[in-house]
This record gives sequence, structure tokens and C-alpha cells, in this order.
Amino acid sequence: MSRPNFVIFMPDQLRADALGAFGNPHVSTPHIDALAARGTTFRNAYVQHPVCSPSRASLLTGWYPHTAGHRTLTHLLKPYEPNLLRILKDAGYHLTWAGMRGDTFAPGATEESLHEYGFATWPTVAYGGDYPDGVWSRLFYRGLVPDDGRIDPDEAAIRTAETWLKAPPEEPWVLFVPLVAPHCPFQVEEPWFSQYDRDALPDPAAPGDRAREPRYMQAIREAYEIEGVTGEEWREVIATYYGMISRLDDQLGRVMKAVDAAGAADSTVTLFFADHGEYLGDFGLIEKWPSALHDCITRDPLIISGPGLGLGEGHNVEAMVEMVDLLPTVLELAGAKAPHRHFGRSLVPLLHDPDVPHRTYAFTEGGFTVEEEDRLERPDFPYDRKGALQHSDPALVGKAIAVRDAEWTYVWRLYEEPELYHRATDPDERHNLAGAEEHAAVQERMREAMLRWLVETADVLPAENDPRLPDVALPAPGATPKP
Repeated sequence: MSRPNFVIFMPDQLRADALGAFGNPHVSTPHIDALAARGTTFRNAYVQHPVCSPSRASLLTGWYPHTAGHRTLTHLLKPYEPNLLRILKDAGYHLTWAGMRGDTFAPGATEESLHEYGFATWPTVAYGGDYPDGVWSRLFYRGLVPDDGRIDPDEAAIRTAETWLKAPPEEPWVLFVPLVAPHCPFQVEEPWFSQYDRDALPDPAAPGDRAREPRYMQAIREAYEIEGVTGEEWREVIATYYGMISRLDDQLGRVMKAVDAAGAADSTVTLFFADHGEYLGDFGLIEKWPSALHDCITRDPLIISGPGLGLGEGHNVEAMVEMVDLLPTVLELAGAKAPHRHFGRSLVPLLHDPDVPHRTYAFTEGGFTVEEEDRLERPDFPYDRKGALQHSDPALVGKAIAVRDAEWTYVWRLYEEPELYHRATDPDERHNLAGAEEHAAVQERMREAMLRWLVETADVLPAENDPRLPDVALPAPGATPKP
């Protein structure tokens, strides 16, 4: 197979269960569903961190967040660190980033990793703005925005991709399209704002046993003053979020149409995935949290499609998958090699046979030690109360690790009791079974798997060796040594 092109389409804060292809009967996502029908859908793919930048750093390097300390919003990928885009560029691919999302690469890394980046059509408006009165700002909800010709950053990125695809380069290329939506604030214009009947949507998952949930959950409800949010208000937020998803589905359709018009449909692999999910009212919570490890936050809507290249069509993979697996998958398809040790496992065998064995466990980590409190973010409104919680009680955001297999989820927390959920009977992970005698063997097995994972992935040896006895500039005999 000749080296394919790649479209990497990455929304932000998109729940897997908010798509038709992943079983949601309420959302209209025809273009995403069509992509899944032409490719392979991974139903148990999990991110390695519940927050944007650390998750992106992980999937682009094949490293876990703890491997090189990429655990914050302000420790981004450096020019000297390996990343998937740079590796493909060095392997002869033409790399284009449609847009200018600046929360992935540290200064200099963008220029090192890409041939082109930025906008052909520039945004005329930013995200955010004024919020409605009442509780809405603490729900990160703005609602209907005008359809007055304004161009937000996502629309500008899509128009840039469409323009670029009118004359793509001849050599194999990668078009990277990371979007902001459906990240909050929850806002969208017509016709998407009114697309969903609020009364026809189900209420979010209710809290489980509050006495056994992580402390941050009640702290958020109280600090955000959202304990009394009604079902009607939650459904308003959900409907707007779904409208944002239908809008990005339409945008994906436009990019796919442009790929087809360029004559590249049969030589292009499309990867669709997010960096993490969203609470969206589940457990009475909104947005995300640095140590949140629930399924709605960590399960990823991963789809890989390349029907013209002999890859699987209409496949559904139930195996446990980690997003670090993207790096070796893309490199294998591209005929390139990683210059560094990583922890991903190629998904290419699963693209051909969805039933081949892959992973037993998927791991997700997040949070901090209390000693790292001074490094935590201090965000402005409307994230101000979120930041204040982390500084006033840093144990609320203590380090945590989730271990999942086909049947169970085990969560270890540095400053709190562990959690154990039976995924088959408790898919929302609401009922903590940790400590139950009948599940003691499961809990110990998952804890042992976590310990082994931490030891095996604690660090990586550098790709280059230093000389054992390097030459050192010594002072001349009798000269005074330099201080």
C-alpha cells in the first residue's frame, strides 16, 4: 500500500455516548455515523488524562502523562520532544494545521512540527461573552448566539481546511483539524440551537451513593451553586450541547466533501476522536475536573476510516484501547517509525479483524499532590470557582488513577478511599463496590495491574546515549580552576 494521506479531525470535550454511531438515539450525526459505517468504531477507547492539554500531549507522544510530567495545562510539548506530527513531517509528509489552537505545543514546537498553520479565513469573533442571568454562568451556558455572518474559530478552521483541499500538495499529506466545540461555553446558532426538543431528551444520570463518591463532586455542586438545577435546566444545556455536536458533524461533512472533490477519498485515512468527555449534568455536575475519571469523561469516540485503502468497513471493536495507541497506528499506516520509546500498541490489526486480542486494561490518570498547589491554574470567570476550589483544598484534586478492563473499573485515589464499579450493571459508575468482600479478588487484581503499569511506564530512556567519559575542558597545569 502506498503511503496514505491523513485527515485528523479532533473535537474538544466530546462524549462518546453523545453520537449516533455510539448508540445515542437522540442526536443527529449523519456524517460521523457515515464515517463509522465506512471504517472502524472503537467502543472502549479511553483517554489517558481527563483535561485537554495533557490528553493531547499523551496521544501525540504515545507517553502517559506521568512519563514526562505532562500533567498540567501549562506544560506543553517542547520542540525537542517527539510528537506524531513532527515524526510524520520528518518522514516526508506535508503537515498542515487548519487553525491556531495554542494549547498543545510549547513555543517553537509548532514551527518544528508543521509546514503550514493558521487561517486562510480568519475568525471575526471569539468564543464566550456575556452569560444569561442566574445559575447559567455556573453551568457554562450561553445558549443561542446570533447567526449574523460572524466567523468563530471553528468555522474559520473548517473554511481553511476547505480552501487548502482545493489544491493539496502532491506528496502524502496530513491535515490536522482540531476544533473547540463542543467544549463549553455551551452555545450555538440556528438552526442547531432549536434542533432538539428539550422535553424529548432524558435527564442526566443522577448522583449515586453520595457518601462514597469522591469529595470533589459535592464540593463542585456547592461552590458552583448548582445543587438545585432542575431537570428542565439540565435538558436545556444538553440540547445546546447536542446542537453544537450537530454543527461539528456538518463541518466534518464539509471536510469529507472537500477531500472527495480533491480526488483524495480513496487515498486518505480519516481519524475522528476527542481529547476527553463532559459531565453534562451527570451526577449533578458540569464540565470536567482534573481528577475526574468517570466513563462520561474518559471514554473517547474514536473512529478510523480508510475504505479505499483496504481497511475494515463497518467494524465495531469492543477491545480495551488507549489513545496512546494512535501514534503507532498512524505510523504503521504511513510506513514510518517512531524515533523514541512509547507505550502505544498499533490498532492496525483491529482495523482488519475487530476480534483480535489487544489490551486487557486501559489506564487514565489525573490530579496533583497537595505540594503542587502553587502550580495549579488560577483561571478567570467563569472558571474562577473551579480554580478557587483547587487552591483552598488541593486534596480535592489529588492524584488518581483509573484501571479498566472489559468488566470492571477500579479507581485509586491518593487522598481518598478507592472505588470499584461493575461496568456491565453500572455503566454510569455510580455505585462504589470497593471494600466488598465478594469483590476483594477483583480489587486486588486491578490494584496489582496499576502498580505494574506505573513501574513499567515511570520514565523512558533517551533515544541518544551520552559518552561514558565525556571530554572536559580542564585548566592548564598550575592555573587557578574556574569557580
